[in-house]
Amino acid sequence: MNTAAINAAPARAAASAAPGGKLWGAASFLLLALLLFVVLPLTLGEFRLGLAAKYLSLAFCAVGIVLVWGYGGILSLGQGVFFGLGSYFMAMFLKLEAAANAGSSSGTALSAFFGSAGLPDFMAWNSIDALPWWWEPFHHASFTVLAILIGPPLVAFVLGYANFRKRVGGVYFSIVTLALAAIMSIVIIGQQGYTGGVNGITDFKTLLGMDLDSDRAKLVMYLITVALLLVCVLVGKFILNSRLGRVLVAIRDREDRVRFSGYDPALFKAFIFAVAALFSSIGGALFTLQVGLASPSLEGIVPSVEMVIYAAVGGRLSLIGAVYGALLVGWAKSFFSENFVEYWPYLVGGLFVIVVMFLPTGLAGALDRLRARIAQARWPQP
Repeated sequence: MNTAAINAAPARAAASAAPGGKLWGAASFLLLALLLFVVLPLTLGEFRLGLAAKYLSLAFCAVGIVLVWGYGGILSLGQGVFFGLGSYFMAMFLKLEAAANAGSSSGTALSAFFGSAGLPDFMAWNSIDALPWWWEPFHHASFTVLAILIGPPLVAFVLGYANFRKRVGGVYFSIVTLALAAIMSIVIIGQQGYTGGVNGITDFKTLLGMDLDSDRAKLVMYLITVALLLVCVLVGKFILNSRLGRVLVAIRDREDRVRFSGYDPALFKAFIFAVAALFSSIGGALFTLQVGLASPSLEGIVPSVEMVIYAAVGGRLSLIGAVYGALLVGWAKSFFSENFVEYWPYLVGGLFVIVVMFLPTGLAGALDRLRARIAQARWPQP
């Protein structure tokens, strides 16, 4: 069996093998952890820290896109679908908990408002008499967690394998995911009585009895978001450093050669696509907890493209860079929208153009080139 393509490593891996490369990677991760766990909570106020939590929830998608796009060569423009599914699964549980609490503690007045069966408010407004069967399991926290962790990755694996087995790839797969994002958004808006429609699902009060509006709860949720995001980064690094990662890169560079070596590229590509969907789903669930909203706008085309931009700005070959990219783009949108109300979309668009033109490998690529020059000066080649 010819394994040359399997053992081939990308340019970034070669750079990390240079003297001090592994130390640089560990230092970068520790610096990110220090920034997120210590610096931001101590320097940002409650409102700004909430914004940072929102951007970090979106960073889950960017980390997954680095895996599928940067190392797998699969440009997905539909990660918002999996982000939205995770968001809606969490919102359904929170809404049922809010409806149950309101119905049990408010007597006949709010009981009529929420419905005799503890229906969510938007269902009562749309004359829905009974809770749909597919809402029922979301009364239970354990089922909700399993749905978030299993549902979107399973959908992604089935969709990905069906396409990759037929050798649908490149721009054609991007179009498929783009169409899926549009379809999901349209379906959610059209089924207003069951999904909240264009307004989405809002007005959450508690999570397992914990008041989500308290300052303590917001800080705890921020720290949980940071911890899970760092775990996802470590999982991504583990995958890339394993044989699976080498196979994935070989498929990206020479798929036919890998296929002739006896591997099934469709299986590997579907698996990494499912891993990215898992990351996005976790981010969506945390987004709902942080922001208090599940909306069809999270599953549409625009947010899915923005998620790719996060990875592009940070560097599509850098998991840590993707986190910085999400923070940078989120900060830029907030800064420009607050200070240049009429022109902020143009300013943000200009930022994207500048990054693509002058930093095609993102911020991480620029830092890698700088580090390579420093390493070459310190350890010249014989």
